[in-house]
Amino acid sequence: MPRHALSASLILSVAALAFIPGTATSQESAAAVLKRAWAAMGDPKSISYSGDGAGWTFGQAWKPGMAWPKFDIQSVTRTLNYTNGSMREQIAFSRAEPQGGGGYPLTGQQRNDQYLSGSYAWNVLPAMAVPGPRFVNDRTHQLWISPHGVISAALRNNATVAWPAAKGGKSLAAVSFTEPGKFTATAFINDDYLVERVESRIPDNVLGEVGVVTSYSGYRDHGGVKFPGRVQQSQGGFPVLDLTVKEVQPNAPADFAVPDNVRAAVERVTTEKVADGVWHVAGGSHNSVAIEMKDHLVLVEAPLNDARSWPVVEEVKKLAPGKPIRYVVNSHPHFDHAGGLRAAAAAGAIVVVHANSKAYFERAFATRSSIAPDLLTQSKRKASVRGVNNRMVMNDGSRTVQIINIVESNHAAGFLMVYMPKERLLIEADAYTPIPPGAKPPATPNANNVNLVVNIEGFQLAVDKILPLHGRVVTLADLYTTAGRTAPK
Repeated sequence: MPRHALSASLILSVAALAFIPGTATSQESAAAVLKRAWAAMGDPKSISYSGDGAGWTFGQAWKPGMAWPKFDIQSVTRTLNYTNGSMREQIAFSRAEPQGGGGYPLTGQQRNDQYLSGSYAWNVLPAMAVPGPRFVNDRTHQLWISPHGVISAALRNNATVAWPAAKGGKSLAAVSFTEPGKFTATAFINDDYLVERVESRIPDNVLGEVGVVTSYSGYRDHGGVKFPGRVQQSQGGFPVLDLTVKEVQPNAPADFAVPDNVRAAVERVTTEKVADGVWHVAGGSHNSVAIEMKDHLVLVEAPLNDARSWPVVEEVKKLAPGKPIRYVVNSHPHFDHAGGLRAAAAAGAIVVVHANSKAYFERAFATRSSIAPDLLTQSKRKASVRGVNNRMVMNDGSRTVQIINIVESNHAAGFLMVYMPKERLLIEADAYTPIPPGAKPPATPNANNVNLVVNIEGFQLAVDKILPLHGRVVTLADLYTTAGRTAPK
């Protein structure tokens, strides 16, 4: 897919148009409106803007249906390259509320350095680049719905134009287009030929598809390039960004080379036998666990997306040939842990979730993906969802598996762990992620770790090993040490 901004010759041809601000009419074609907008807004090949404000972490609500959890943005710089379709975001932020997920510390500041280049996405940690293929679609969407990006994307995708009823005496041109396989968008362009709002729709690994509304206001001139002073965005009906723009640099340096390990990255699935008929399924950032029953398999966790969970499903089937995956258990509804449930449902598995998530997932699974049809859409199956309240026991005469709700957690309401009493194994996600071998425990224990210890003791679970859904298999003593507690003997 080409990622080119408008050429110099096209910009020169725009000058031939009689650009008169405030005179948009329904007689203009989409191309004419877009060319006038590009002339009015300037012709940057790249742009870098910085600011501060607030963000909300999409897909990480404490309870399904609630607003996404808020964080404070101390600083953010986003650099967009319209010539080759690349971007970088450097952000420093901190949690603004205790409840909900997001993968960042409960206290203190976190800094992220995030990239996109064409079909590759990655994050940079100290001394290493971490491939992030699951971020490609979102970052591509953010690049091409930016004020100048959306004009370029609309021009190359044969946009159409409509003229909705004027509001407040102002007429808006509604320019619509589809970026094939990525998103659909309508850009609303005002009488000054500035992009006021973009309403877009993107594929989503949990919801099928989701709506996004991005508003731009307070435009200022920066050396002949106009850029908004405020950017606001909502996704799935709740805010995700409210940014005050402080600095803008048109045509900023924006060459981002794809690291070799990112270009060579492939999805890996590894299996480690932990007990007879129990396997820890790893190889990526998120793990799963396969449990063999008498005549079927139970898969605990289908994370991220089709690209991760379908290879997991295929590999797990090999562990017990002839036995279908009858159930897939979801630890909690945060989208990174639920993003592969649609793939599991496409394979015919019954999806087991906490009862407070059941209706939410049923609605989500009923939404088909038309922009980039996923496995569930292609299968034409109707997903089957089963809810768990406080505890559910699976026992087919060969082994017992208990699904237990973790109580009083700030991470998620409806937070399930899986306990196998005979094998003395505990499977959990996000309540505890093992620290590296030999690392010192934190001076202040993580509240989620402490809460898991409280639940283990409260439910009187006899545990030898923990199979985390992030990180390596560890002993119960590892959890207690990290949580600043003394393990029972």
